[in-house]
Amino acid sequence: MALTTAPDPTRRGPGSDRAHAERRGPGRFRNSEGLAGYVFLSPWLIGLMGVTAVPMLLSLYLSFTNYDILTPFSEVEWVGLANYERMFTADPSYWHAVRVTVTFALIAVPLKLAAALGVALLLNRAWRGVGLFRGLFYLPSLLGGSVALAIVWVNMFNRDGAFNSLLSLFGITGKPWVNDPDWALETLMVLAIWQFGAPMVIFLAGLKQVPTELYEAASVDGAGRFRQFRNVTLPMLSPVIFFNLVLETINGFQGFTAAFVLSNGTGGPVDSTLMYTLNLYITGFTDLNMGYASAMAWVFLLAIAVITAIFFSTGRFWVHYSDGEDR
Repeated sequence: MALTTAPDPTRRGPGSDRAHAERRGPGRFRNSEGLAGYVFLSPWLIGLMGVTAVPMLLSLYLSFTNYDILTPFSEVEWVGLANYERMFTADPSYWHAVRVTVTFALIAVPLKLAAALGVALLLNRAWRGVGLFRGLFYLPSLLGGSVALAIVWVNMFNRDGAFNSLLSLFGITGKPWVNDPDWALETLMVLAIWQFGAPMVIFLAGLKQVPTELYEAASVDGAGRFRQFRNVTLPMLSPVIFFNLVLETINGFQGFTAAFVLSNGTGGPVDSTLMYTLNLYITGFTDLNMGYASAMAWVFLLAIAVITAIFFSTGRFWVHYSDGEDR
């Protein structure tokens, strides 16, 4: 005869605490879960409010005032749209900074993406030691916008720098590239293009997702390498191209560190490297005109938002997803 043991009424099985809490009231149980979620989110929420949201709202208010850092808040004068009116109608340095920044972004971003895609295509092969080359090409992006890298770059393109030493081997006389108004901005562009490692890795990941069957079918149809690239690789890679284009365009407009180091914070020589963010910094922290600088920052934010919206609105015409839907 099999012996059976009566269940212990005081013993709870797995999930009994949850069931007991639900018996006490589903609303109370959901409230306790929500409270725990907010507790875990609280460090991020505190950071969001203290570091991002509150300063943004404060800068929006300051953009309508004449605040100059040295003036107490109690004496700040409300000037309405005067800062914005001055920006668009009476500040030639503002529009010069806009032209420099747009020129930088229009040239550096496409060339950087082209270099990243080209190198990704070369590294998308099962070569011996290809992992080492991927790491070496990605290494400059790890340094990012560091001051040390900018200092090295400036010294490299000085009159006595390594670049002119290389040119002298071919009998070419160099120039102080970073001190020449005609070439200083181009020097910054080369630095930005050289740091193509991050988009290269993203392109490489996208290339790994392209089905080999598509290339085989295109080859059977008589398509050469160029036609395969144009009709297979680019359409399948269009979501990745779109992603990199949006990110790198935003990064291009936000360029600051290299321009600051190259010009010693002045935007020189002859304002040739006066990027928008550098001009904003000079206005706010050198001229102490924080109200006007806040207005510049909000116009910059809106401009970036408009450019991003244009990318997303036009993306449906050329971005193709593997599920067949254009978003």
